[in-house]
Amino acid sequence: MWTPGTDDARRPVLVWIHGGAFISGSGAMPNYSGETFARDGDLVVVNLNYRLGPLGLLSCTSDDGAEHHNVWLTDQLAALHWVQDNIAAFGGDPDNVTVAGQSAGALSTAALAGHGGDGRPFRRAILQSVPLAMPLATPAESLARTAAYLEIVGAKDVDELRTVPWPRLVEATAGLLTATMEWGHWTAPFMPVLDKGTAARQPVENLLDGPGADIDVLIGWTREESAFTFALGETYASSTEEQVLGRARDSLGDGAAEAYAAYAAARPGARPVDVLVDLTTDELFRKPTLAFAEARAARGRPVWAYEFCFPTPAHDGRLGAPHCLELPFVFDNFDRWSHAPFLTGMDTRIRDGLARTMHQAWISFIRTGDPNHPAMPRWDRYDRPSRTTMSFDTVTTTVSPLTPR
Repeated sequence: MWTPGTDDARRPVLVWIHGGAFISGSGAMPNYSGETFARDGDLVVVNLNYRLGPLGLLSCTSDDGAEHHNVWLTDQLAALHWVQDNIAAFGGDPDNVTVAGQSAGALSTAALAGHGGDGRPFRRAILQSVPLAMPLATPAESLARTAAYLEIVGAKDVDELRTVPWPRLVEATAGLLTATMEWGHWTAPFMPVLDKGTAARQPVENLLDGPGADIDVLIGWTREESAFTFALGETYASSTEEQVLGRARDSLGDGAAEAYAAYAAARPGARPVDVLVDLTTDELFRKPTLAFAEARAARGRPVWAYEFCFPTPAHDGRLGAPHCLELPFVFDNFDRWSHAPFLTGMDTRIRDGLARTMHQAWISFIRTGDPNHPAMPRWDRYDRPSRTTMSFDTVTTTVSPLTPR
């Protein structure tokens, strides 16, 4: 936690939820330090941790036949309840809380929006690179995944699993990831579960017609999200057009060839892996994010949309603007990211100017529900006539309308 003072100032509160595909990450990682937000925005910042991998996402059945799911989510709910009960003692306002997260943390934020009781559970939400096209698993699917994990570990039931040393649990998680991988698809060994208690609906629905419908939302993606997964490994770098066409058929059926040609034409000189990156970025992130913004706008609900387009020159420019690249810009703390090779070679003048713009926009949204500030172009809410989307790049500007690739 970071606070400018333990007084009665009732400052806006930012709760940050880290990503990591529900198998890695920590709120204590230095690159997620809330120091810059507390200092620059006069905010109270709380980073939360939650159980990951098998400790947080395995489903099981107790002796009385009851099913138990989504321990990761109940951890997060406990943290939010703690904030509500205690944040005033640390100079924060429990009635002015923004929950923000990236990737799995963004999906978590949307899931938490379903737990409002008689009102909205928090005032604002920031969803960075949220994989809205990745549906929650059914209880049957999750129990089957638990059985597969038990087999990999060599445990006969969950009680025996509790006795297994943690290094073996991590090793088995890697084994489950290998067993569930599909070529050209983003895969996760464990997925949250759509049950009747902790997660009664798909997370996106919480922010449309559910308890979170009145929450102010800022949402966006990076232009080449999937480069994070596909751009550098030799398995995909050497992929062929036929392989990518096969992957496209999984989603587009008979329209795969036409789509491949359109993606290739939109990126002159594109290799098959570049088409794969654009296809899967659209499928998992860009298209569902825009569909969500359209749905919010149609309901008259406030939503601001962005696309992070600033490319990194690292790895000979093959990454473009991949998944996670916006994080040091949002936090404006590049000194905490010295270990990150994907930041190598950037023009620091342009980099730092963009970071100041984004960081202040996030602060403005957290404080007021509006991301605008004097040092950036006017950023209007996303609505159906204009479809205004902020493009964060070497030159930051609004794009209107932003149409599918």
